[in-house]
Amino acid sequence: MPILCRPAVLVPENTIGMEETLELARRMHADHPQLDLVLRLISNTGVDKRHLVRPLAETLRHPGFEARNAVYAQEAMARIPGVVRPALAAAGDLGPEDIDAIIFVSCTGFLMPSLTAWMINNLGFRNDTRQIPIAQLGCAAGGAAINRAADFCNAYPGANVLIVACEFCSLLYQPSDHDVGSLLANGLFGDAVAAAVVRGRGGYGVQLERNCSYLVPDTEDWISYAVKETGFHFRLDKRVPKTMAMLAPALCALAESHGWDAGTLDFYIIHAGGPRILDDLRDILGLDPAFFRYSRATLTEHGNIASAVVLDALRRMFEDNVLEHGATGVIAGFGPGITAESCVGTWSAPISQASDLRTRLTARESAA
Repeated sequence: MPILCRPAVLVPENTIGMEETLELARRMHADHPQLDLVLRLISNTGVDKRHLVRPLAETLRHPGFEARNAVYAQEAMARIPGVVRPALAAAGDLGPEDIDAIIFVSCTGFLMPSLTAWMINNLGFRNDTRQIPIAQLGCAAGGAAINRAADFCNAYPGANVLIVACEFCSLLYQPSDHDVGSLLANGLFGDAVAAAVVRGRGGYGVQLERNCSYLVPDTEDWISYAVKETGFHFRLDKRVPKTMAMLAPALCALAESHGWDAGTLDFYIIHAGGPRILDDLRDILGLDPAFFRYSRATLTEHGNIASAVVLDALRRMFEDNVLEHGATGVIAGFGPGITAESCVGTWSAPISQASDLRTRLTARESAA
C-alpha cells in the first residue's frame, strides 16, 4: 500500500504575534460597530504567532492584484526548493528523477502554467512527470493531495508522488474588507510551504489504506472567494465553526467501512481551521484533548496555514516518534464546499524500530 513519508515544512522569517494582531485591529478598525466581537473571536483562535512572506508594513499595503500575484510567484519559486529537497531525502533519499507525479496545491495565488511546470524545468524532475495542480479546494486541498497521491500509487504500483503545498495567505489581505469574517481571517491565517512524498513501495510513515471525499450539501457560499479587480476577497460565513457536526459522520463512516471505530484510533491529524473544529470533534468522538496536540500546535505556532496544516501536523507527529508499529489513525482536511477529504491508515515504523518492537513484545510474552 502507498506510504506517506515524513513532510518538510518551512515558514517565512517575518512574524506577527497575537498582541500585535489585536492592536492592529483596534487601531485600524476603531470605529467598527462589532470591534469587541472581532477582538474576542481573534483572541479565541489560540494563535500565538503567524509567519508572513513579506514584512508586516508591506503586507498591509495593497499594490494591486498584479503586483501581489507577482510576489506570490517570486516567493514560491524561492522557497519551494527548500521543502522539496528534504522531502525527497526523507522518502529514502529519492531524487527528482524518481518522482512520477507532482501534486501542487495552493489557493493564494494563480499561475498558468502551474508551478509544477516550473519545478520540472528547474528542479530536475523528468519531462514525463505527471502534473496535478489543485487550486480551488482551499484548506481541504492538503487532505485531497494525500488522497489523490494514494489513488495514483494504487493505480500505478511502485510509483512515487510528490505533494507540494504553497500558501501565502497574507497576500490575500484586503484593506477594504470590514465584515467580521474577513477581520477574523486577518488574525487567523499564516504563510507556509510544505512537501511530502507518497511512495508506492518502500519507505516508512503512514500506510494509506482507504480514503473518501464528502461535500456538505448547499454550503458552497460558506467559505469562498469574491474575485474582484483587487484580487481574491476571502468570505467566511459565521456558520463555518459549527460544521464539524456535519463532517464528523462522514469521518466515522470512513473508519467504519474499514472495520475501525473512529473514536478508538491511535492518532488524529486534523485540519485546524480554528479551535472550534478540534473541540467539537473531540467531544463528538469522546477523545482526550491530547490526541489533537499536533494539529493544535500548528494552529498555535503558525495559525491556519490552509492546505499545509495537515502536512505540518504530520511533521510534528513524525518528530514526536512515539507511535508503535501498526498504530491506526486518520488524516482529514476541511475546506470550501463545505468539503472533507479524509483517509485512514496505519503507522509503518522504520525496520529498526519495528524490529525493536517485536523484540520487546517477545520478551514480554516470555516473561508472562
